[in-house]
Amino acid sequence: MSTPMGLELIELPYLLALAVVLPVLFVWLLRRSRLQRQRRLARLGAIDVVRRLVPAAAFHGGKWRAARLGLAAALAGIAIAGPRWGFERTTVRSTGVDLVLAVDASLSMMATDEKPSRLERVKQEIRRLRALSPGDRVGLVAFAGKSYVISPITVDEGALDLFLDNLDPNTVGQAGSSIASTITQGTNLLALTKSGADRALVVMTDGEGFELQDEVTAAAKRAADNNVSLVTVGFGTVQGSTIPVRENGVLTQKRDENGQVVITHYRPDLLQAAAAAANGTFIPAEATDKAARIKSALSKLRTQARTTQTGDNLTPRYQLFLLPAILLLWLDTILGGRRGRRRRTAASAETALATALVAAVALSGCAPRRDAFDGVAAYKAQDYQRAAALFKRAAADDHTPGSQYNYGTALLAMDSTETAADVLDKAAEKADPEIQYRARFNSGLAHILRGLKLPGDSGSADLKQALATYKRVLIQRPTDPDAKWNYELALREEKKGGGGGGGGGQSDASPAPAQQQPKPQPTLAQRQAEQLLGSAEREERDVQSKKQKQSRQEPPPGGKDW
Repeated sequence: MSTPMGLELIELPYLLALAVVLPVLFVWLLRRSRLQRQRRLARLGAIDVVRRLVPAAAFHGGKWRAARLGLAAALAGIAIAGPRWGFERTTVRSTGVDLVLAVDASLSMMATDEKPSRLERVKQEIRRLRALSPGDRVGLVAFAGKSYVISPITVDEGALDLFLDNLDPNTVGQAGSSIASTITQGTNLLALTKSGADRALVVMTDGEGFELQDEVTAAAKRAADNNVSLVTVGFGTVQGSTIPVRENGVLTQKRDENGQVVITHYRPDLLQAAAAAANGTFIPAEATDKAARIKSALSKLRTQARTTQTGDNLTPRYQLFLLPAILLLWLDTILGGRRGRRRRTAASAETALATALVAAVALSGCAPRRDAFDGVAAYKAQDYQRAAALFKRAAADDHTPGSQYNYGTALLAMDSTETAADVLDKAAEKADPEIQYRARFNSGLAHILRGLKLPGDSGSADLKQALATYKRVLIQRPTDPDAKWNYELALREEKKGGGGGGGGGQSDASPAPAQQQPKPQPTLAQRQAEQLLGSAEREERDVQSKKQKQSRQEPPPGGKDW
């Protein structure tokens, strides 16, 4: 299990070393250059004579120039490290329609007349459509012999990607293809929306449905009566293709009840009829750039403006250091160009100007809250009790999710897991995606630690809560290896009965066994790691499969189960 998410005021703290290295390097190079120049001038003759012959710039600007360039380098080094403090609330404005994507996940969509398969081509077009229309609210429906709502209408791209990646014929219950029930299900889902935007249903299939055309057109007319714009999109080829299936670990071809190899064909008739009945749009399988064509068909619909608050973010402050560095470099350039034309008495004025600029920079800084700074210092010094007290006081003043997150993280470091989980859950309610992700991660960590400590089955509730929390984390960031590791650990311990302190004759005061320690094992093989990282997706797929098997119906008439 990974450690709690840190409290950051410097985005790249390891680059702070540049604030020391760069000034030292600049001063050393300037000193070396000045000494070499003086040695070359000394070879020309007596210094007093040489001074009258060469520009004054050859003899001046040593220590003050080194100070200017050294200070500029130090400020640039701090800016590169990415200082952040204070909070800002950002607002994202977008426009879009309410859209339901109905995807044919029947066995015929595994045919390879479209590479790599019809279903994979559908997924590719959906991802391109999402990129073209980022402001749309999208729901996902999968269908075969029956249709299933996979995801409600949402703007959560992470959840849509997770469900779309796992979509295959195993995630739908009844075999076959029923376009009519899919149009009805999509219409009902869109009827629940109250956003004010126009609504559209996009059906993506090979058109090989084993139902009457009248049923399809009736469902399409009902969609039009409910002000739902229907777009039907074909996939496959008229020539058709065999369907690869795996039986007992061997890849073979799908066969019908008579033992004949099945050839599945793209059939546009039902799709054309449905689009015509609903006054919608039909996009044939041979059309190129289907995502752009769908976008063009939806462009006539009325969109709804949406405003999303992304929460409080640490504000970048690099410009407060970068701007003075640029001004110092500009000042050095100006002084270097004028030095040859000025009298030596101008040096005092130059010094006064540089000092005034430094003073202005020092007075222009914007200091963050004292409690937050002191809390960060205490946290880094591992004085977690004092850090929690300071963060609690800061959170009581501004009530921002960021302050609540800092307070909950400090409580977690103190091993006050129950209180930490409550504070972190509160911080995640109205936070921006980054703080929400961190707060949920640490909340799940608190529940795991508590579940491992409680004896016997008393820790099962906390472990279940940890599983639910990390599911939400994985929907937000499906590729997070630390979250998947923690999810796998909580799942394993929950199946064992929970609790880390009551079994096997182990006393409450003794440490948990090494195999229960919540941290990644560096010797884990790559294949095993990949299995653990895919545990969340596997469990989600298993749950859906169990539900669908319970309601499995008979194959469609005629025994055609593709």
